[in-house]
Amino acid sequence: PGCTHSGGLVLVQVERLAGALHPRQVKIPGIWVDCVVLSRPENHWQTVAQVYNPGFAHEIMVPTATLQAMVMDERKIIARRAAMELTPKCVVNLGVGMPEGVAHIANEEGLLESLTLTTEPGVIGGIPASTPNFGAAINVAALIDQPSQFDFYDGGGLDLAFLAFAQTDQEGNVNVSKFGRKVAGAGGFINISQNAQKVVFMGTFTNGLKIAVPGGRLEICREGCRKFLSHVEHMTFSGDYAKTRKQEVLYITERCVFTLTQHGLELTEIAPGIDVERDILAQMDFRPLISEKLRLMDERIFRDSLMGLTLKTARL
Repeated sequence: PGCTHSGGLVLVQVERLAGALHPRQVKIPGIWVDCVVLSRPENHWQTVAQVYNPGFAHEIMVPTATLQAMVMDERKIIARRAAMELTPKCVVNLGVGMPEGVAHIANEEGLLESLTLTTEPGVIGGIPASTPNFGAAINVAALIDQPSQFDFYDGGGLDLAFLAFAQTDQEGNVNVSKFGRKVAGAGGFINISQNAQKVVFMGTFTNGLKIAVPGGRLEICREGCRKFLSHVEHMTFSGDYAKTRKQEVLYITERCVFTLTQHGLELTEIAPGIDVERDILAQMDFRPLISEKLRLMDERIFRDSLMGLTLKTARL
């Protein structure tokens, strides 16, 4: 309606025409629409990457054992460490990008029956799909509309949110929305990150790095561009606001883990094989606090075999 009132036109692309629809199935009333375009099949895919997947349409239950496991790389390392924050019966949001891996790890480790994964388009339960199919899901318990999902998020319904980060600074602020003249936008990031009981930010320590994992030890073969900056370019998440809420916030990378404290970021874990000065502090624009109880990340994260993760022991 806002488009029409502003002098614009509302065009709707459809897969097929029907003589009539059940009124409860109508999502866009005809009085809001100026023109209907009947598309060709090749221009009306179910997702960006798939013409049609019956699992995404919830016509079938997909056997989870048939899903391909993640390869051992920086994404899997980060997803594995993040999955250790899962707790029994927790209600979780998965953001786009790196957090998608948490669903795969939960499936690989047999944890899905003990928690509920959600995504902002309205998915509740099941296994959310990864990019380029993000927004779809298989084996879901329920599908609701996006505004209702955000009512749930805004009301504090999330125990835990896994979100990606592109830049972070010494105060714990996060930027995912603006880089130079490129404006990516915040999407639902602000609603989710500010209202979840706990937030876990996930991302590589530098952008464009290359790693190896010989014998369960992490090696940095090539560094990328810095992501831990003195000040983020654009603030999509406020560390100060999180502190006032006493919100628990973690920042998980392939080589280390930080916790947000009242005095800024604190380094709490490092990966086996990583040198703190060379591989962490020398790659940051600021010096974080370093925990007196600094410890190694769980060595199971860096091995190809299953971790044997259970929710009872997930919180380390």
